[in-house]
Amino acid sequence: MTHVVTENCIKCKYTDCVDVCPVDCFKEGPNFLIIDPDECIDCAVCVPECPAEAIFAEEDVPPDQLHFIELNAELNATFTTISKRKPALPDADDWNGKPDKLQYLDRGE
Repeated sequence: MTHVVTENCIKCKYTDCVDVCPVDCFKEGPNFLIIDPDECIDCAVCVPECPAEAIFAEEDVPPDQLHFIELNAELNATFTTISKRKPALPDADDWNGKPDKLQYLDRGE
């Protein structure tokens, strides 16, 4: 199993989770993080570190967020590895908790 970053990360991109990851499995796009499903060791140390509460074990992803399992895998090919914490996006706190953010996902293409 792996962990999955879900919708609430979009336009927030807090990177607190990156600092605690022992295998550097996070990758970043312009306004979203994903977890590389091939690198994640399912340790779960990232889950409590996410201020947006956007990370779930694959088997615990909420039903309305299940498409993020495939989205994390898909974006794994184009997003780049991040191994150090960076500042969140400037208006992250304003976006944290807002619904229906998938339309704002920047795939960096």
